[in-house]
Amino acid sequence: MFESAELGHRLSKADYEQIEPQLRIDLLEAQFELLEKKGFAAVILINGIDGAGRGETVNLLNEWMDPRHIEVHAFDKPTDEERERPFLWRFWRALPAKGRIGILFGNWYSDPIGDRAFGRIKKAHLDQRLSDLNRFEAMLAAEGVLLIKFWFHLSRQGQKKRLKALEANPDTRWRVREADWLFYEEYDRYRAVAEHVLRRTSTGIAPWVIVDGTDPQYRAAQVGRTLLEGLRRKIEQVNKGYRARLTAAPLAPAVDERNLLNALVLKQPMDKKDYESQLEKLQGRLAMALRSDAFAKRSLVVVFEGMDAAGKGGAIRRVTQALDTRQYHVSPIAAPSDEERAQPYLWRFWRRLPRRGKVTIFDRSWYGRVLVERVEGYCSEADWMRAYTEINDFEDQLVSAGVIVLKFWLSVSDEEQLRRFKARELQAFKRYKLTPDDWRNREKWPLYEPAVCDMIDRTSTENANWTLVEADNKYYARVKILRALVDKLELALN
Repeated sequence: MFESAELGHRLSKADYEQIEPQLRIDLLEAQFELLEKKGFAAVILINGIDGAGRGETVNLLNEWMDPRHIEVHAFDKPTDEERERPFLWRFWRALPAKGRIGILFGNWYSDPIGDRAFGRIKKAHLDQRLSDLNRFEAMLAAEGVLLIKFWFHLSRQGQKKRLKALEANPDTRWRVREADWLFYEEYDRYRAVAEHVLRRTSTGIAPWVIVDGTDPQYRAAQVGRTLLEGLRRKIEQVNKGYRARLTAAPLAPAVDERNLLNALVLKQPMDKKDYESQLEKLQGRLAMALRSDAFAKRSLVVVFEGMDAAGKGGAIRRVTQALDTRQYHVSPIAAPSDEERAQPYLWRFWRRLPRRGKVTIFDRSWYGRVLVERVEGYCSEADWMRAYTEINDFEDQLVSAGVIVLKFWLSVSDEEQLRRFKARELQAFKRYKLTPDDWRNREKWPLYEPAVCDMIDRTSTENANWTLVEADNKYYARVKILRALVDKLELALN
């Protein structure tokens, strides 16, 4: 894959001086059109061989374009905070908003390549990580991100020559570290792993661009032209209103109309005395589990979804009553802000993930894409159809990183929901809970029911399955939630 980059591409000084001025003008114009229209974000990945000119190229792009609208992130070893989150967490935080360009130096490819090249992981583990990255990049592309991946290459002889030249110059000697020569000794192994990685991750939506790092002038022109062509093409697509088209078959309901929700017996028996007795015991077990040494090495994410007036708020309060206020955070999810709309859909949820030993409770969550956004038409069918896979990937990454993920759906009957709506109207301290949207959603329940069933069916996985809660009786619902939470938490910790 690197043969073409080892041909010794060169560009004469005269040719470069003829190309550079217009290239800089064109890049600036494309950058400001992107900034003005904010139709997408551009992410540039910088990877490659030490000494191939990666740093110089990043500096050059900042010189050629307006650096105020370029975000450069250089990733080194993860911090303690980053190690306590899933692998991709720190990269999600670095994604640029629409209208901006992000340059990620030492990005999500650095660790997999280095870990395999130096024997820290096996090939099967590497390939699994590459599959995860392919799906991650496919999601970014589907969200409208322009992703350009550069691999800066040098031959082994070229790397040696480059390092010796840097060492010989007193002004650049500081740039050569002992680690660079150690890396040089492992060049052949690193190259073989890198070639495998690039072959597995060069896709139609995010192909690798191999840059010959031998000649600085050729290197600069190639990167500049590639970036310009990518920006121009994406701007043209956005201006024409290009959208990905759905090709999947529609989701059909069961022929007998029986589904996961209408099969529930929503009115379950439990009196107040029994409720209070079980509540105290379950809260005690929950408190002890979250104070344990085992939980200090884990974290907990609890998702509450359900029908309006199904009792999510009351259930959350019974959970948090057992917790130290310093240990948990309740994250109520409403319509996305302007800042959140400028990012890929899952961005705002990645930002809210807890550290080890902490709990985050989501009052509504990332499932809004396949519920509210699907029913109300806030996103295309292509968007919510692909969201099932993206959500499953997201939750799998959480679980792989040691996060315990528990999800609850609360259901009430039509009659019980109407009774609670009317009760809220009569109570001053609850009236604020009832909005015109609640009444409108009630009328749209025939559309929401199949959406909920599809959601449960397609996102109840071995790593993060749904617990369906019959919520006509609030006492029963709260106890069922606490018991399921405690049982699954204790099982995970033991």
